[in-house]
Parts: sequence; C-alpha cells; structure tokens
Amino acid sequence: MSLKSNVALVTGAGSGIGRAVALALQSNGYSVVLAGRTTETLQETAEGARAPGGETLVRTTNVSDPDDVSALFSETAQCFGRLDLLFNNAGIMPPAVPLDELTYQQWQEAVDVNLTGSFLCAQAAFRLMKAQDPRGGRIINNGSISADAPRPFSAPYTATKHAITGLTKSIALDGRAHDIACSQIDIGNAATEMTKAADDGFLQPSGAVVPEPLMDVRHVADAVLYMANLPLDANVPFMTVMATKMPLVGRG
Repeated sequence: MSLKSNVALVTGAGSGIGRAVALALQSNGYSVVLAGRTTETLQETAEGARAPGGETLVRTTNVSDPDDVSALFSETAQCFGRLDLLFNNAGIMPPAVPLDELTYQQWQEAVDVNLTGSFLCAQAAFRLMKAQDPRGGRIINNGSISADAPRPFSAPYTATKHAITGLTKSIALDGRAHDIACSQIDIGNAATEMTKAADDGFLQPSGAVVPEPLMDVRHVADAVLYMANLPLDANVPFMTVMATKMPLVGRG
C-alpha cells in the first residue's frame, strides 16, 4: 500500500457508528484501518468503500487484548507509514439488569472493552503520533451521552463512559507538547443495529418502556468528519450530537 497523508484507524468499524464514520472518512480521502472483532462485518464495511477514495485495511482485533492492539498499530505503521486519526469507538453495552443482579463478568467485560480497550488504543496511537514525522495527530473518543446522564440499569456502561471523559481530558493535556489533540463525541439515539434492538422503546426511570426519537447515523459521521478535518491547532474538546427530541435534558 502507498503512503497516505491522511490515515485513520476506526475501532468497532464492522457496524453502526463505526461503519458510518469509517466510510465517511474513506470517501473523503482518508486511508482507513478497519478494526473490530468480526472479520466478516469488517469486510462488509470495506466493500462499502467508494472510488475515488482512500484505501482500506481490515484488521480483526480484540481491543481489550494488549497484544492484539500492539499488532494492530504495528501493521498500521507498516502499511501506511503514519497515523493521523484514531476514532476510539469500540464498545459494548451489558444487559439492562438491576444493579444487585449484575454479574461480575458483565461488569468486567464492559470495563475491559469500553475503558481498557479505549486506553490501549489511545496509548498505542499516542506513541505512534508522538514519534512520526511530521508528528502529531488526533484522537476522538466515543463517549456517549451516558458520559453525562445514565439510563436505568446501566451502571457498567455509564461508569466506563464517565471514565472516558477523564481519559479524554488526560490525553488532551498530555498530548499538548506533542501536537496530539483529543476530543470526545457524545452520541444520543443514532439509528443503528444497537438502537434497532429497542424498537419497542427504551426503559425510563419511571419503569415505563417508551419509544424515543432517533436520528440518522450519517449526522454522527458528519460530526466526526468535521472534528477530524480541523487543523491540529484547533480542537473541539467535547461535542454532543443527539436526536433533538430524545429525553436527555431533564432525564430522570
């Protein structure tokens, strides 16, 4: 593969928000590394790439595995010579069960993927961006609106997303000396496979299950593309993009 001036890596690129963002970046000239757990869905994302556009590289990866993450970023550097953007998107949402019924395994898996996985990828990206020439780059973390306000029975997901906010701020601070910008996008009710599972509605604090408005996932892709295309001397530290009428303000 040839050296590209704009190279992006998207985790969780096999579906939903990750797929939409990866394809938006590719169609706007980025070469994109597609990372995720399932090779078949990553290939489906790659098949959606447009010509003309950037190249794509499929890399099956478990972001909670340090060796997998190390191999992912090593291959990225070998294929493209650099990394300009990491969209830290991979995440899972454990079943919505009362706090006292949550298993240790459900808690730990959320922490491993949502938080540790985001840290491992950010750390590997930071090392690469710090050392490359020209140096620097951008890391965008998918925080979710649960980084601000929880849904009922969502302790593991909400706790990890609150932690992503702290991680984002720390990366932004530590990255200043190395021209590494860091942002967080908090997304609410984008229409994806994940929200399709809630066709009957979302559980509310009252106990009722109520349908909620959704927005097209392309608006998320457009927002990430805007953040990604800023020069490194400008940054959007935090952005919220959500379905206008969903219950966030005043939730609960």
